[in-house]
Amino acid sequence: MGRWICCLCSRVADSLMLLLVLALSCNPSTAAGASPTAPHVKPSYSFGRTFLGLDKCNACIGTSICKKFFKEEIRFDTWLSSHLKLPPSYLLSYSGNYTDDAKSWRLVDITRLTTKYQHDRADKRICTSLLKTKTCSLERALRRTHRFQKWLRAKRLTPDLVQGLSSPMLRCPSQRLLDRIVRRYAEVPDAGSIYMDHLTDRDKLRLLYTLSVNSHPILLQIFPDVEGWPFPRYLGSCGRLVVSASTRPLRDFYGAAPEVAADLALQLLAVLRSMGTNDLNYFFYFTHVDAGTFGVFSNGHLFIRDASMLGIIDKEEGSQLIDGQQEYKDIFSCLTVDCQSAFVSCNSIREKHSLVMVCRELLPKLLKGKFLQPVQEKIDGFLQHCANGLADDQGVSEAVAKLAELLKPLRSCDSRFAYRYPDCKYSDKY
Repeated sequence: MGRWICCLCSRVADSLMLLLVLALSCNPSTAAGASPTAPHVKPSYSFGRTFLGLDKCNACIGTSICKKFFKEEIRFDTWLSSHLKLPPSYLLSYSGNYTDDAKSWRLVDITRLTTKYQHDRADKRICTSLLKTKTCSLERALRRTHRFQKWLRAKRLTPDLVQGLSSPMLRCPSQRLLDRIVRRYAEVPDAGSIYMDHLTDRDKLRLLYTLSVNSHPILLQIFPDVEGWPFPRYLGSCGRLVVSASTRPLRDFYGAAPEVAADLALQLLAVLRSMGTNDLNYFFYFTHVDAGTFGVFSNGHLFIRDASMLGIIDKEEGSQLIDGQQEYKDIFSCLTVDCQSAFVSCNSIREKHSLVMVCRELLPKLLKGKFLQPVQEKIDGFLQHCANGLADDQGVSEAVAKLAELLKPLRSCDSRFAYRYPDCKYSDKY
């Protein structure tokens, strides 16, 4: 019996060996061990550190989303096949795609805080003014400044550390606002503390640099959309690029149907109202608005797309800097603006400030010629009254209220407005 089993095992082994030989003979490249085929290389996108701005760190925004770029989990719209090159580096913003699972993709906006030309000019200004050379280590130069040395010694971000910075958000700072910045700064592990103990020297330089160049990403971090604030979601930064949820600029809707224009106008007025009156007692105001300031998500919801021109006054604490202190200037005050630019006095900002600008610059373009008479004539009249209301606070409020009442019945309730559909069918609110 044992001899029979051994014989059977021997035959099975011979058969397996024969099959292996046949397989190797059918695939010469496998059989020829001396000349194996070249391994298959997955096509990969090539990011340059210069394109991302990583070569300028730590004079940059952050590195929290760099892995997504290098793992090809963030791609540009025109960059979805391996033979395509990176888009031009001189653009201010790019449309991209973002994934967490390599299967489902969502649209994102990839933006620079300023144009590459402005960035390059600011970099040269740092070197020439601080080290008297045309090129230098930006980090080494900025570390030597009096302001950053104060940041290194500070336990808490206080108003004197940000005085003279050009960002509208910091022209009238309160301690409560600055504590919120430190506590919610998303480029570092969350410590939930108002003290800067969890920030390394590198983190402090990145935060100071971001606040000096453009406070837009900081606003997205400290007032997140998940808490109901009208900003797109901040996804992260890499070098000098910021990634956030995608919106279409309001300018794309100037030719929209009347019911869409009416809906967006009402949303715009509601956003401004919430910016003036909210549970946290912060008053937000715009120093400038244009067709790219506001954006619209795919579900029809309107958000603030560009927060760089947004100032904040703390109605609870007030400003911790008097206007004279704002005139302090150094290299951080001049990275994106002319050092001679005068600051707007905190006391000169009034609650109707943003409403008047929107009535002048945006709503006429959005609502012009959209409706039949006499409705259109009434809309134009209210907008004119609002736009000319600098000397009449009450008049602006009344004109805006009448405009909103006129627009409410002009919007429709259907699937184009996914952010409020089908709720609008069952609620008097709409």
